[in-house]
Amino acid sequence: MTFTRSLTLGVSVLALSHLGLLATGAHAQDAQTPPAPDAPPPAAAAPAAGEAAPDAPQAEQQAAPEQTAYVDHIVISGNERIDSQTIISYLPFQPGVTVDSQLIDLAVKTLYRTDLFSDVQIAMNGNEMVVTVVESPIINQVVFEGNHAMTKDKLRDEVQIRPRGVFTKAKVQEDVQRIIELYRKGGRIAATVTPKIVELPQKRVDLIFEINEGPKTGVSTVNFIGNHAIPDSELQGVVVTKKSLWWKFFSSNDNYDPDRMDYDREQLRKYYTNRGYYDFRVISAVAELTPDRKDFAISYTLDEGEKYNFGRITIKTDNDKLKAENLQRAISIRPGQLYESDRVQKAVDDLTFAAGAAGYAFVDIRPSEEPDPNTHNVNLVFNVHEGARVYIDKINIVGNTQTLDKVIRRQMLVSEGDAYNKALIERSKMYVRGMGYFKQDDTGVAITEKPSNVPGKTNIEVAVQEQPTGELSFGAGFSSVQKFILDISIAQQNFRGTGQQVRARVQTGSIQKTIDFSFTEPHFMDRDVSAGFSLFKSSYEYSGVDYSTDSWGGGLNLGYSLNGFSSLRLRYNFRSDDITYSSSSDCNGLLYSCGTGITSSVGYSLAFDRRNDYVQATRGWSFTLRQDFAGLGGDVKYVSTELEGHWYHGFKKDMILHLAGTAGSITPLAGDAVRINDRFFKGGDSMRGFEYAGMGPRDTSSGYALGGQNYAILSTELGIPNGLPDQYGLKTALFLDLGTLGGVDDRLKVDSSGQPDTSIVDDMSLRASAGITIRWKSPMGPVQFDLSQVLSKESYDKVENFRFSQSTQF
Repeated sequence: MTFTRSLTLGVSVLALSHLGLLATGAHAQDAQTPPAPDAPPPAAAAPAAGEAAPDAPQAEQQAAPEQTAYVDHIVISGNERIDSQTIISYLPFQPGVTVDSQLIDLAVKTLYRTDLFSDVQIAMNGNEMVVTVVESPIINQVVFEGNHAMTKDKLRDEVQIRPRGVFTKAKVQEDVQRIIELYRKGGRIAATVTPKIVELPQKRVDLIFEINEGPKTGVSTVNFIGNHAIPDSELQGVVVTKKSLWWKFFSSNDNYDPDRMDYDREQLRKYYTNRGYYDFRVISAVAELTPDRKDFAISYTLDEGEKYNFGRITIKTDNDKLKAENLQRAISIRPGQLYESDRVQKAVDDLTFAAGAAGYAFVDIRPSEEPDPNTHNVNLVFNVHEGARVYIDKINIVGNTQTLDKVIRRQMLVSEGDAYNKALIERSKMYVRGMGYFKQDDTGVAITEKPSNVPGKTNIEVAVQEQPTGELSFGAGFSSVQKFILDISIAQQNFRGTGQQVRARVQTGSIQKTIDFSFTEPHFMDRDVSAGFSLFKSSYEYSGVDYSTDSWGGGLNLGYSLNGFSSLRLRYNFRSDDITYSSSSDCNGLLYSCGTGITSSVGYSLAFDRRNDYVQATRGWSFTLRQDFAGLGGDVKYVSTELEGHWYHGFKKDMILHLAGTAGSITPLAGDAVRINDRFFKGGDSMRGFEYAGMGPRDTSSGYALGGQNYAILSTELGIPNGLPDQYGLKTALFLDLGTLGGVDDRLKVDSSGQPDTSIVDDMSLRASAGITIRWKSPMGPVQFDLSQVLSKESYDKVENFRFSQSTQF
């Protein structure tokens, strides 16, 4: 389809002489409009701007004046859909002005740029300007034919032309290239696309893309030439392009794609330079068609070079307040270490963070590398240039629809008017994420600097994306003692958007039944103090053995932060226990005490947290000390102490080592024995491979657990890559749990006659289990499966090889 533009002044030679205006043509094909057959020969035409008349003297050529005409009014013709006034509004002038050939040419171009017209002509008739247009067709529908490997939906998403849009040849050609590029990335480099139009009434057209997909070109081999230090098998795992195999149904990386090859070159470079090969380069990357022209053989020719170490590390700064020796301590690179290119960029990030912590928000750090081929060292120079000290003008919270602004602001460690501090802002981001109200990926919480109108100041924008904070948890398990166990809880971590925490839980089984409720206000009376209360009621009853306990009670708690890394929580608990047994004489034996007892205790928790992330830690540690003192009134007196610690080390994204240790001891006071309700029971989630209360001291005559006064458990968990895409939400980890539980009061190990009771076993031996944990972010909520194999146990322990739990957010 030929597109033209023309400018024709349809007036006689006398009129031209009278108006002093030259008839000029402006066609897309630069063709002059031929004269009418009966028209007299044209007068010698004056040249357009910048052209010389054929036989005119040079002086006359330079002195030829620009021809102009006055436009009294404008007439539009040829338009069908578009209003005349709309077309006039597009022109770069309006009636009542004097125009020349350049201004008229600009008007033609302006109308073409709207894409509304396929042809435009402007003519002068006296003082009347006539604009004749041919409107571009409107697209009725876009049709794809011949596509089999690509769905129509995918093709529609790729093209820019849409039904009811304006048809232009340029847009069609752009979409043809988009479709061809899409097929090329899919391994069909021979695909062709032919656009066709079907004209319809009322200036409408159907646009048809006829597609010849051609054969799919796979990859027969991926070869490496010149590599000596790293074998082919290892490099094949580095590049994205893979060999085509019949069973790779869902792979899209087993076809030839030049862009992917460029990416592979960069991956090879990063892989080698992160292993000391500073001089590494890819000499060539060649793709050759196989003789049958179905596949490509890809070959990378490499020059590995020699290994390098880091040499001198120098930091140069133009600010006396940013001491080079202080910045030197912020980076982990040391002379003599193996050269790794990623560590250079990490050093830049560390220096930027250190400068930000000193209050300099905008620093420019440029590393320069100076290789020494003789010593095989790379000397580094970090040039640090900083701007003026910056202060915070405004802190803007965006994206929160439920959470109140003040709930987010109180997690920020910087305020409006403070000096910009990169370290505090990064830690503020971790605190905001740690609330659990926002998405846990990179988009959940983002803190960025925005320009301020006030010199020397910057604005801080905290952008959040909220996620459901309510949780309906469902846990189930099977026990040889309790049979089927059901645990249901409902919680809201951000009640009414205020950060208040509400939780209700029901646990039921054939032995144990519990219901509890708790509420916490994290900012009590608008102070940095949390306060809350809890209520509970539980019963514990063995079938076949007439032993039961009923408990009820509640507690108060108060907590506050000591600094950015530690916190203290105080609490008071009240509990009433009613323990019964079939024979009152047994109360002085095994259970030692029956009837109703009151426990009144005060306690505290001291916590230290130095993790790098409160949600998905990859570095750091945390430690908690808990103690409770019973005897502030009530019937029992004891001191209970528990320790809990965690340590994290990330090797790479899906490989994080997590060590967790817990230990506890309860010591009776004033000659009292520790009642069964106060002893420790472990298993289930706390010691995988064993049922809840499945390990530790036990009455073998009845089969029920007695609990222990001392315990220690060490859990080691290592995340392992499973090869599945992140969108599947599946994470796997190997675990090894070691633990022990025991220490029943000796007075409980004798019968009513004072003789040793051989049915009471209390071997504080080591228990061990290993297995795999699978965590799945299912559409219904997080699900966890634990598959365990017990490695060490006592004959009376109760094991559990499979356990699962699930929670649903709302």
